[in-house]
Amino acid sequence: MASKSLERLRSAGDRQTLSLTHYGRKSGRPYEVTIWYLVDKDGLYLVSANAARSWVRNVKVRPAISIRVGNEVFNGNVRSITDKQERDKVNDLTMRKYWYVAPMLRMGQFLMSMGMMRDNTAAFEVILADE
Repeated sequence: MASKSLERLRSAGDRQTLSLTHYGRKSGRPYEVTIWYLVDKDGLYLVSANAARSWVRNVKVRPAISIRVGNEVFNGNVRSITDKQERDKVNDLTMRKYWYVAPMLRMGQFLMSMGMMRDNTAAFEVILADE
């Protein structure tokens, strides 16, 4: 059964982006960034094509986050996804929702499989706090 927060998130609508508030890994100061996100029956996921981005490095150290989708605000923690099957699932969700970048994503996957490019992507599951 889906959490109350996940059901609230689904009712906020399927938008292209959300606002993520993350906290500086050294300063602890809040920062806000607009990023892509994915929702399916199992949960909420955040993705980045560049693991060197500040928000990615920050949430790895300080996993507590807040997100805003439309007028709805949610709190939670992130968990880095490293398992290949989970990453494949998130990649499939990404290609379905953001279909217009699928050719570039597939090319990147191909180049990584050939050893011609390093995997610099990041994916996270968001564990929402239930109200």
